[in-house]
Amino acid sequence: MPISDTQKAILTLLSDGQFHSGTALAQALNISRSAIWKQLNGLSDLGLPYAAVSGKGYRLEKPLELLGYEKILTVIDEKNRRLISEIEIFDQILSTNTYLTGRAADNAPSGAVCFAEQQTAGKGRRGRQWVSPYGSNIYVSILWRFQASPLAISGLSLVIGVAVIRALKARYALEFQLKWPNDIYYQDKKLGGILVEVSGESEGPCAAVIGLGLNIFLPETEAVSITQQWTDLSKITSRQQLGRNSLAGTLLNELLTVIAGFEEIGITAYLDEWRQYDCLQGKPATLFLGERRYEGIVKGIDDNGLLLLTRPDGSTQAYASGEVSFRDDRI
Repeated sequence: MPISDTQKAILTLLSDGQFHSGTALAQALNISRSAIWKQLNGLSDLGLPYAAVSGKGYRLEKPLELLGYEKILTVIDEKNRRLISEIEIFDQILSTNTYLTGRAADNAPSGAVCFAEQQTAGKGRRGRQWVSPYGSNIYVSILWRFQASPLAISGLSLVIGVAVIRALKARYALEFQLKWPNDIYYQDKKLGGILVEVSGESEGPCAAVIGLGLNIFLPETEAVSITQQWTDLSKITSRQQLGRNSLAGTLLNELLTVIAGFEEIGITAYLDEWRQYDCLQGKPATLFLGERRYEGIVKGIDDNGLLLLTRPDGSTQAYASGEVSFRDDRI
């Protein structure tokens, strides 16, 4: 259900996490107290629990920091600002990747960036929906046009993973991990995911839409449909307020740096760093390729970014695609 302008205004007033009386909210928005109550009832649909206490009013269960264009831009350095053709921030959208894929087909310029407070049809692993409560996490996509062919940029998702880890390490002194080919992990639990969708001529040029979903605060009630071990930054850091705008700007800084230089540098310069963060190395796992599944021990990645899996017969094979699950995290 789309968020209304009135709900957005109420959320802005309640974003500090403090109590606000129904009377004060009604006066601020020039509507009745009963209208405030009706609008607040819709917040549960957005994944935003709130408390209502007689004599005190209403408050969100945790403070809310909505995304703002200027707040994000102030964190981005001048060089990377010049790479951005536009930044759009939506309250709700089907999927940031779907939106920019459509815009790419309409000749939108390279460097278009799309954020969303909530995705109603976000794309998760193996076609599952990415759980996207309102105003709680980071959902962002970047459109970038390459002169190279889709095959030539096949290692892009691994490089994007390195950029995300760099951004997280710059903000939090913690050891984050990467799970081939496109997941962000912390202590063997999923923290985020990357989705790169490429279109174009087989010989080039091509357009890539690079999407990132990163868990900042994921309420347990919203995560009941998730079938794997997961975590979020609020759990990892034990902090409720993490600065979504500042983190969004830091992520864009690192992402744009590696994206802009990828055609010239390629994956080679990032291989050693990626391997440092590899959470699958030496572990038993199952690789899913469509309806087929292959079990073995992960031996890292080769110099092209392909997954190396040693099968039970002792042979080691390289795989260019697929979904890897830990033995205790099968689907």
